[in-house]
Amino acid sequence: MKESRLLTIEEGAGCLHDGGVIAYPTEAVYGLGCDPGNESAVRTILELKSRPASAGLVLIADQPERFAPYIRPVDEAHWEPALASWPGPVTWLFPRAPGVPDWLAGSHPTIALRVTAHEGCRALCRAFGGPVVSTSANPRGEEPARTTDDVERYFSAELCGILAGELGEQNQPSEIRDLLTGKVIRSG
Repeated sequence: MKESRLLTIEEGAGCLHDGGVIAYPTEAVYGLGCDPGNESAVRTILELKSRPASAGLVLIADQPERFAPYIRPVDEAHWEPALASWPGPVTWLFPRAPGVPDWLAGSHPTIALRVTAHEGCRALCRAFGGPVVSTSANPRGEEPARTTDDVERYFSAELCGILAGELGEQNQPSEIRDLLTGKVIRSG
């Protein structure tokens, strides 16, 4: 088994720009990430996880403005609950912009977005200059990776590397809510 190398924030952002897939610590578990604009990288994550493209993926960012290309305009009143919960562990389903591909958002009319509170993830998004795909680092049906050893066991040969850092203090993945209805899709 090839051991993945530990990456700095700058090296991780470089891997993303080069079309690679990285693992990184998030609020609760290790995530897999890539450039959401790179179809090949997104498809690699879907393949690694045995996740159907129809399920869609979450994007994280360090600031809400980074999501502008991915969402249809919504009125300010709909933005308020999302902005009040960010940065934090709540993912919101926004109406997706017409140009957002199915291989990223799945078969949904929405796209899942979160402004992360995890400082390592925020720094990665800043260094990358945009949002990053964020999905738990585990094959479908397996427990999410909570250590670099777990990440190595699942994906060592397929990754550009693993971002150095610590997990946040959350015990579960983020809550998911629909922006327009406020409905909780997954409790956090």
